[in-house]
Order: sequence, then structure tokens, then C-alpha cells
Amino acid sequence: MVLLSTLAALALHFTLSTAQVQGFDVSNYQGNVDMAGAYGAGARFVIIKATEGDTFVDPYFSANYDAATGAGLIRGGYHFGRPDGGSGASQAQFFVSNGGGWSGDGITLPGTLDIEYGPTDTCYGLDVASMVAWITDFVNMYQSLTGRWPMIYTTNDWWTTCTGNDASFSANCPLFLASYSTAPGVMPGGWPFQTIWQYDSAYAYGGDSDSFNGDEAGLAKLATG
Repeated sequence: MVLLSTLAALALHFTLSTAQVQGFDVSNYQGNVDMAGAYGAGARFVIIKATEGDTFVDPYFSANYDAATGAGLIRGGYHFGRPDGGSGASQAQFFVSNGGGWSGDGITLPGTLDIEYGPTDTCYGLDVASMVAWITDFVNMYQSLTGRWPMIYTTNDWWTTCTGNDASFSANCPLFLASYSTAPGVMPGGWPFQTIWQYDSAYAYGGDSDSFNGDEAGLAKLATG
């Protein structure tokens, strides 16, 4: 990976904080989501599934993305990575071409690479070195296409198992940590803290409950670049 920033620089945008901002994430499993209702209930951001692998486009992405924009939510897309089907670079291109891009408009989050347990094999049949290479190809291509490093969604267990707890991404890619507990717990891969924490799978308006590690001004900075 080409390292273009340091943790000290990233701290301008992502800091360990006692402030938290409510958000959530959804996919086609939730259908059309009441984004205005979620905003009224206190949510300020949503992350919406856009793509999976190099062929699947979420059929609800556009409608939910537009609804989120209309409701005043800061929003972004995520890509469910499938290292068993297409290179990291090709999947990043597919993601950007189908809703996962970024613009510095203050309301668009950098795209998220969702990299986690495979449907039939935890690590998609890849050894540690091959998995790290696949993720590297994805994040480098995403940065090349958009000018932003993507966030990485994962769990401590998966990251440790499938990347050997690789720390080379923590200097550039914000961590979107899934940890269903009362606290985020152990950070994987050299990340000193999470930028977003997915803390349960039952948000009132559908999907999963998320918390941004900071205040609304910090969330706006994340969307601005």
C-alpha cells in the first residue's frame, strides 16, 4: 500500500471522543427505508449497500440514497467485498461506477469496503498474504479513482484470522468496526480507535445501529475530506 498520510494527520478528522452521533446501515434486505423517520429519531448518517463482488448492484441503493439526501442525512455507500470473485481493483471500479464514489460536498461519506466472513469459507480460500494483497488492490484503486481512502468495515476476529492482524491499512483507512457489545472492545490491525462502531443488528428503522466516534462537526469533516 502507498501510505500518503499518518495517524497524526488523520486525527484531525477522526479522534477518540466521548461525543457520539447516531447512524445506521442498510441493504436490500430492508427494502425502502423511512429515512425521514430515522432523521427525526436522531440519526444523522446512513451507510447504504451499493454493490457486491463485481456483478451485484443493490436494487434499493438509489432510492434509499436519494431518500437519505432528502431527509438531510449524511450518507455513503458500501461494497461487500468478494475476494473469491474478481480482483480488488476491479471490484473497487465496479463500486465507484455504481454509487460508491465520493465528492467533497460535505454530505457524502467515503465509500466503505465491507470485508468479513465469506458465505462458504471464512477467508474466501485465501491465505493471509493473498488477502492483504486483495484489500490493498481495492483501497489503492478506490483512492486513485476518488481521491479518498475508503473506510474498512470488519470485525476483530475476521481481521486477525484472515489478514494476520495486518496493520498497514490503519494509517489511511478509517475503521468501521462491527462489535456487538456494550463497548467497541479490542481494535484490530493497528487502529488506535474506531471511526464508526456497529454495535447491534436491530436499528429501529431497519438495518444495523451505528455510532460515529465524535460530534456532528467531526462527522461533517469526514464527509468533506
